[in-house]
Amino acid sequence: MDYRQAGVDVEAGRAFVNKIRTMVDSTRRPEVLGALGGFGGCFELPSGYRQPVLVSGTDGVGTKLKLAHTLDRHDTVGIDLVAMCVNDVLTMGAEPLFFLDYLATGKLAPEQLAQVVAGVASGCQTSGCALLGGETAEMPGFYAPGEYDLAGFCVGIVEKDRMLDGSQVAVGDRLIGLASSGVHSNGFSLVRKIVAEGARDAREAGRPTGYSWDEKPRMLGGQSLAEVLLTPTQLYVKPVLAALKTDLTIHGMAHITGGGLPENLPRCLGKGQSIQLVPDSWPVLPVFDWIRAAGEVSRADMFNTFNMGIGFVVMVPPEQADAACEQFASEGIGAYVIGEVVTGDGELLGL
Repeated sequence: MDYRQAGVDVEAGRAFVNKIRTMVDSTRRPEVLGALGGFGGCFELPSGYRQPVLVSGTDGVGTKLKLAHTLDRHDTVGIDLVAMCVNDVLTMGAEPLFFLDYLATGKLAPEQLAQVVAGVASGCQTSGCALLGGETAEMPGFYAPGEYDLAGFCVGIVEKDRMLDGSQVAVGDRLIGLASSGVHSNGFSLVRKIVAEGARDAREAGRPTGYSWDEKPRMLGGQSLAEVLLTPTQLYVKPVLAALKTDLTIHGMAHITGGGLPENLPRCLGKGQSIQLVPDSWPVLPVFDWIRAAGEVSRADMFNTFNMGIGFVVMVPPEQADAACEQFASEGIGAYVIGEVVTGDGELLGL
């Protein structure tokens, strides 16, 4: 017996690394030392920092991967992977420097996984960070045929006296909500259940329940469920970094991921502070209207599960709210004043 007979093709693994080498090189920054293939990735700290602080983050894509597996479409989940990590690091005011990925599968499928890495490279390019390295693990019998799992790791940098940690947030600050691109990468266990088992009118009529991924609900404007739901997570790095370099005074930021606005907004507050949201102050994307109707999901559960059209929030002094919205609009990101910081004990009011 040999390793290949046990299900692990070492030569295929080497060929895969060579296949993605150009993709990795396309994300290279000047601080990267060495090349792909070493035991570790090396990155020299950028110059010009007085007290540099490294900020790290890690995340995955969740059960959105099941949709990619089902539809055999793998070109966007790599972007999701990068976005979930770099957007988190960004909330502390940090510029993402480099990214590493971990890709595990039962049997290496080079063409399939090259699509995944192409997405990772695209996300890194858009975010200005280097894809420094990663790991591809072939584990026979651990994953179903054609399936894989992803994890990402990001390191960013920020000047210590410019790091956002909640202490800068003040009562009266306005919340600038930045538009999401869709469901992003949270709530897909519920989405998949709704697609598999909805809807009430079918149940009442005694017809088979559930939807096809190719179905094109009228409210989605002619797009299929697959197209809308596989839309990758919005990358906020470049617009936010650009805003940090203007005259705007940004006191806090939040990435709206699992748990939606109720869970993520209070994470960036100081003591004795709460948030008062202004209902209906931003457009809710049609995909969320479809999910709510198809799954008969309550308003509370929608807000506790999904981003509801706001993927990132920036907090600024009240007199800068309009200027902040204009700044983000100039960067191609929809921006809305969705609430303010008030006195309280960490509550989210107004939903």
